[in-house]
Parts: sequence; C-alpha cells; structure tokens
Amino acid sequence: MYKVIGSSGSRMTRVLWMLEELGQLYKVIQAKPQSPEARQYNATGKVPILLNGDFALCDSAAICVYLGEKHPEGGMASRTLEERAQMDSWLHFAQSELEAPLWNKLKHRFIIADELKAEVGPWTEWEFARHVKALARRLDGNQYALGDRFTAVDVVIGHTGSWARNAKFDIEPDVVNAYLDRILARPALARARKREAA
Repeated sequence: MYKVIGSSGSRMTRVLWMLEELGQLYKVIQAKPQSPEARQYNATGKVPILLNGDFALCDSAAICVYLGEKHPEGGMASRTLEERAQMDSWLHFAQSELEAPLWNKLKHRFIIADELKAEVGPWTEWEFARHVKALARRLDGNQYALGDRFTAVDVVIGHTGSWARNAKFDIEPDVVNAYLDRILARPALARARKREAA
C-alpha cells in the first residue's frame, strides 16, 4: 500500500487523484510543509511525498509520472520514448508557465514575510492569461494533452486549472474551460478530494 505525506488543499490532491485513477490502495499521512515528517523524506521540507516501501519520491509531477509508469495497465503513462518526451514537455510547461504565476501570487498574498511582499496581481494575471492561450494552441483540438488518452499530464494541468479557478484567474479561450470541465468532472478526482477532506 502506498503512503502519501501531505496537507489538504495542496499538490497532494494530484497524487491522490492519480492513485484513484489507477485504482491503487493508499494511506494519507497529514503533514504540513516544513514539518519533521516532511523533512524526514525531503530536504526542502515540501510536500507531497509518496512512500512505496523504502522508496520515497517528492514533487507531485514526478510522482504522477512514476505512478503511471509503475502501473502501465492504467493507461496513464507514455507508451514510447517520444511520447515520454512529449509528457515531459507538457509537465515542464504546466509547472513553469501555467502554475508559476499562480504560485507567485499566492506567495505574495499569504506566505512570505510582509516586508518582502509586492503587488504582483496584475503581472501574474497577464502572465497566466498568456500561457492559457498557449495551452489552447497546444491542445490543438485534442480532448486531452496527448490526444484522445487521459494521462498524468492531464492530472497536473487539471489541478493547476482548479487552483486558477479558485483564485479567480480569468481562463480564456473557451476551449481551455471545456478541457478543464472534462478533466475536473472525473469521478477519480471526486474520490480523491473526499479522501483528502477526511
């Protein structure tokens, strides 16, 4: 059974979603970032962390890819080296382009010391809007990031889109909203959120 160390409302949702999609058993160990539990497995103190026996892995995107490849019968991993390269490209885009503006706004609103805070709202909204348009172009009419097959990439992008909606970032064009609606309506995500809340 997998163990997932993390805190509710964080990137841990991605890991639980992935495990639910794959039908794997897991236990959630609630731990905040920088806690002794987090630092035991991750020098940065960040969560989530996946434990599989003696193996520990951090970074939600890396965990999602690992789980997909560990359970290829779930159909969420790459099938060729070229497809794996495409997945990596998508995941780098998701984290460095789509997620970065959201995280920057959050840090300046709630996390960093007051003397370091700056008004980054307009910049982060402009930056996010620019990359949402790029997301629409990358999707190119496909149902999912890699075409007609739901993968770990869609879990990461879907969760990022959920964060953006909760933070009231504008999401245009409509093709991206339609994509997010498809992703976020998946029953496995609902199950993951229920487990996370419990």
